[in-house]
Amino acid sequence: MTNITPERLTDIFTKIKDTKIIVIGDLMLDRYIWGTVGRISPEAPVPVVEEQSESSRLGGAANVAHNITTLGATAIPIGIVGDDQFGAVVRDFMGQITSTSEGIITDSSRITTVKSRVIAHGQHVVRTDRESKTPISAKICDRIIEFLETVIDEAHAIIFEDYNKGLITSRLIKKVLALAADKKKPVMVDPKFNHFFDYQGVAVIKPNRREAEEVLGLRMDSEEAVMKVGGKLLERLNCENVLLTLGEDGMYLFQKSGEVTHVETKARKVHDVSGAGDTVIGTFAVVIAAGANPQEAATLANYAAGLVCEEVGIVPIYHKKLQEVILEDNE
Repeated sequence: MTNITPERLTDIFTKIKDTKIIVIGDLMLDRYIWGTVGRISPEAPVPVVEEQSESSRLGGAANVAHNITTLGATAIPIGIVGDDQFGAVVRDFMGQITSTSEGIITDSSRITTVKSRVIAHGQHVVRTDRESKTPISAKICDRIIEFLETVIDEAHAIIFEDYNKGLITSRLIKKVLALAADKKKPVMVDPKFNHFFDYQGVAVIKPNRREAEEVLGLRMDSEEAVMKVGGKLLERLNCENVLLTLGEDGMYLFQKSGEVTHVETKARKVHDVSGAGDTVIGTFAVVIAAGANPQEAATLANYAAGLVCEEVGIVPIYHKKLQEVILEDNE
């Protein structure tokens, strides 16, 4: 674990407010139905949830953008929504937290991605997904690149938040990477499975255990296996950093220089891991953009993930709370 002094922490968070991060990815809406269970249905062996309230939160790439803003930086979201009521809700939410929503494109040929969770007594009962995974058209891809060209100069980094919902295609990745290389902007990736090895030469890629194991066909059942996976990913992606997130086993940061850093988990009481990956990539990006080194960024991202795992449902991380927890832990 990298030790960060109070002075260094203050310096990083002071600089965060001047950073801008572009987030390209699958925008989602997370709906929650909160209630209690008092009986089992007579129609089937399932609980009857007596609904008490309903709420909605930003998910996916929208949650990453939200985390960036609550950390004190500026997010520039780029993604798509459907021409429906949920798309309008996403636009409204994003308009409240970001300075621009021009990068959010309405595609009438698809529906807005919505994850609906029923939660009773603080526990998930069931989740339903409403989505279209059809890849975006060449026309939508070109519109995204056209918008990116208008904002990339003012940004400090670009995040790909890939949930395999259709927005991110091989064509889009190639165009964004080429433009980022030309403008010398670091690209950071939270990947899924479909385009994993398309992210060649990025600044950092952040797979979780399942993603890394599946793309390589290897199990990480020992520290030796973790080292092997990290090394292979660095080699095959030709990237600067691989940040492997392993749940209760913390994170491993593999750097092109050959240095490996293990960051132990900081979750004090895990209630819900939803959105933790979004928090990690968002925190890592803004901290790097603020001048931190990769070890410092991984450490802060680890603390941030631990905090959001203590809450039920998707929640953003706030910079004051993050600073307080880190300072308390290092007293």
